[in-house]
Amino acid sequence: MQKEPAYLAICPTGARFPTVMALAVQQDAGPTSDICQRVVLRIHPKGDRSESIFTDGTSILASNFLASFIRPGDEFSFPLALEAANARTEIYVRNPNPESRRRDIFQAPVGYATQPQKDKRNNLFVSAEVAGGRLGISAIHLRCETLRDYFYVGNRRKAWDRQPSFYELFRVDSKASPADLRLAFKLRGLELRASRAPASDLASLERAFNILARPELRSCYDSLLTDSAAPALFPYGGFGSLLVAGGRASDGRTFYASRILAFLPDRRVKSFPMPLRKVTFYADRAAYRDSRRKFEILFDQALLPLSWDSTWNQWAHLLATKIGVKATFVQTGKYQHRAGEWHLVEWEAAVPSRIDVQLPANIEEQIAEARRTHHRFGQCAQALDRLRQRIESAPLERADLQKLCAAFGIPHDFDVALITWRPDYNAFYYRQLSNRARRLYVFRSEYIFDLEQAVVVETPQLGHATYVFSKPASMTDFLVLYSHVTKDDIRHNRNNIAEKLAFQTRLIHGTNPQVWLKELRAGLGETSGSAELPD
Repeated sequence: MQKEPAYLAICPTGARFPTVMALAVQQDAGPTSDICQRVVLRIHPKGDRSESIFTDGTSILASNFLASFIRPGDEFSFPLALEAANARTEIYVRNPNPESRRRDIFQAPVGYATQPQKDKRNNLFVSAEVAGGRLGISAIHLRCETLRDYFYVGNRRKAWDRQPSFYELFRVDSKASPADLRLAFKLRGLELRASRAPASDLASLERAFNILARPELRSCYDSLLTDSAAPALFPYGGFGSLLVAGGRASDGRTFYASRILAFLPDRRVKSFPMPLRKVTFYADRAAYRDSRRKFEILFDQALLPLSWDSTWNQWAHLLATKIGVKATFVQTGKYQHRAGEWHLVEWEAAVPSRIDVQLPANIEEQIAEARRTHHRFGQCAQALDRLRQRIESAPLERADLQKLCAAFGIPHDFDVALITWRPDYNAFYYRQLSNRARRLYVFRSEYIFDLEQAVVVETPQLGHATYVFSKPASMTDFLVLYSHVTKDDIRHNRNNIAEKLAFQTRLIHGTNPQVWLKELRAGLGETSGSAELPD
């Protein structure tokens, strides 16, 4: 019999979930039903799987783990389209014998799991919604001690009062910093592998780290150590495939789980270059949150070894460098109240134990340069305010701005483009336009690029689009006219201003800069062989 997998709160890559696959299941005769219901006659082991043979001669193939909870006489229910079954397939196994203490089994994909709340008997529970349920069950009711005994323990075969704490597994103090926890996690992992410890011990260690490395889960765990009846969170808010034992409510819409048998979160592995300027730095951790792609990654000093602190937030937006990140992401989310309604907001969070970071070779030089630039900003604050006042009323060409910088005592190598730069802006757009421009003008919070084929207006800030105009006969006349209108005037062609400025198109930055670049090149009439600045 296959042993129960030692699942993590967030599973490691390659962990197996007990699924079923169809083997000659005949459809029900009823044309209106899409649910298959069968009675188990016997179980026949077949290597790492077991065949459940039904009384009508049909059968299915299931993992040995799932088959270990099935007995002859059990009633099997599942959607007819089981030939495409996976861990997200709904399966209900009912024990028809009321005198037996054996519980029913239910496997289903779940979405959001609520925050802990109290039922009518004053017991704390969490409700996980069944995603796209077809068996009539819309929610799984999980008592907090059920969550505690699955996600917040090192050994799932021991009672809570006999569990070693996660801190004891790492041999660290309960006040250990995130960086100390990561180092302890690596060292204990090496020790366990050297001693050829069971895979379940390594899984328990990783599960413990994935709980303690997330602030909200660590706080929840610390509360459970103090009071075993404290509220327990469903890690990362649910979102995955859940296999539970329990019973169905009288109305049939809720499944009351007495035990979690397995959980596999929705996850994917992704590698990408991450702009360091978008990281927010705190005293003991740093966080990267991409509002568009909805990613979230938490770093500690051991994972991102740059000796940072919270003062980095004052100048980190000046960093042009990107670091390489490879991580396993899991789906998460929560409900937010907006405009009188509740909306589910979802994003992806990186699993702490499954994050790898690659730093550029010259990152220390880039950090030093960003610090120097920030220092110059501080020294030249009054002069920069005067420059901003000058560009508020009329566009100024880069060469004229450099002359003003010299007159105001600003160092000659200061980049005037930084006057209006915002931390959330992607430098890719600026580099591509600057590479094509003959002259650059700075106006208010914008850049005006004078290209050979067109005039392009760019706002170096997240959420803004690129405006493309036909090449004017006089750049001076264009600038005078443009300085007296707004983007809203151009979009709505008030007083025929869009035609007077020869407005062509508005390019949305979007989530993929290459799409923007393709549209820009098309608008400029560039061929596929035209020169292009690599990013």
